[in-house]
This record gives sequence, C-alpha cells and structure tokens, in this order.
Amino acid sequence: MGHQAGQGATARPPRPERDGTGPLPRLGRPVVSPPAGTATNGVVLLLPTAAEDSARRPSPFARATLAPLARSLGRAGAAEGVLVHVVRYRFGGWNGHEAAPCADATWAAEEVVRRYGDVPVCLAGHGMGGRAALRAAGHEAVNSALAISPWLPDDDLAAPEEPVRQLVGRQVLIVHGTNDRRTDPELSFRLAERAKKTNRDTCRFEVHADGHALRAYQREVVSLAKDFALGALLSRPYSRPVEDALAAPPPLGLRMPLAAGFGRTLR
Repeated sequence: MGHQAGQGATARPPRPERDGTGPLPRLGRPVVSPPAGTATNGVVLLLPTAAEDSARRPSPFARATLAPLARSLGRAGAAEGVLVHVVRYRFGGWNGHEAAPCADATWAAEEVVRRYGDVPVCLAGHGMGGRAALRAAGHEAVNSALAISPWLPDDDLAAPEEPVRQLVGRQVLIVHGTNDRRTDPELSFRLAERAKKTNRDTCRFEVHADGHALRAYQREVVSLAKDFALGALLSRPYSRPVEDALAAPPPLGLRMPLAAGFGRTLR
C-alpha cells in the first residue's frame, strides 16, 4: 500500500557513527519530486562507488557517475509514486570490517521507513556501491537489489566468502561489462552462481566489450535498471529479457547478454 510523502513512523532511527563521533550519512530530497498528492509506492536508494579504504569525505565524482541513472529513474518513477534518493556516505571507503557504505545503506533503508512508511525499497549501486547493495539487501524493507559493475573481494583468498544468504526472498540483478579492468566480472559471476542456489530470483547480464563505467551501452544499462527497479517495486512484469534471465538455469541466466538497443521496445 502506498503512503503519502512525509508519513511514517515519528521516531528517527540512529545513524551509524565512527567511534561515536564524526560525520553522518545523508539522504536529502528525491532526485525528482512527484506530482502533488502522489502516494509513495516505493523508493530506489542509489549507492555510489567508494574506495577500498578512505576516511575522507566521499568524492562528488562518485555521485556524479550515477547522475544519468538517477535522473532517468526519477523521471520514470515519479508519476507512479517511486522516489529516487542518492545516499551520501559518511566516508569515501569501504574500510574493512566497518563496511561503511553497507552500514550507511542500511541506515538509509531505515530512513525510508521513517519518512514514507511501509514501502518497498530497491538498493541500486555501482562499483563498491554494488557490493553495498547486495550486502545490505537483508533489511526487511528491501525487496530488490541491483549491482552494476560491483566491486567484490577475490574469493580465492583466505578472506571470508562474500555473503549471499541475505539475498533470499529478494529480486537480484547484476550487470557487468566483460572488459571491466577495475572490478573482475568473473567474481560477480561466481557470486551470482552462489546466490542462485538459494535464491532463484537472481539473474546477471553481461555487457560485451564494455568497461567499468559501461559508457558504450549506457542507454541500454539505464533502460535495464529502470525495467528491473520499477518492476520489482511496483510488482509489474519485467521485460522479456529479464524474465528469461530469471527463468534460465545457470549459467545461461547468469551470462545473459545485454542486447544493443535494449529499451527501445521493452515488451
């Protein structure tokens, strides 16, 4: 059930802090304001990328990378009551066990509940933000996670395996360029393989010959993201390629090619 903007619980959830002090995460206003009187039916939280380690404030460039997706999603969703917020992290790094962007994403989901009430949330992130979207998807308000070119730790190392149990019951889409030189697409494939074993609603698209920023196929990636996020939040059918990817057994549904021109004729 939708909620009018501004309604919801009155108690503000605690914000994550470092050692009890320091900066706080922020949500700010929606990227695109909905028409007056529109009920809020869902929220997309966009999670920018981050460095592995940094105690500095996040780079504005990381947020700017998400601008085309933020504007397109905001315009597409506003009339249907889907709001888009870009999460502003406390710090510019993941910072080891602190997993700062993940903690900030969890806080942001709580803030959505406070502001808008019981509405579904889609976490959508790029790079390290993609990792945060997958890791924070266990929050009860989250019904879907979208990871674009996600940064993931090498699962061949002795470090603990990246968790996937929190993805159970969520719609999950991963998108990765095959020529990504910054984040290894094979790592996202292996994570998707593990996730698919416990959550059938997992799929992954490959963007052939594109790199980390997915600039060559930006229009197609944005169209795919809109189709997935709005479909998940509004409980409406996905496009045929997404439906096919979700239904296909591994590895087919986890190496689905993103066709040139996707989005021109979605249905």
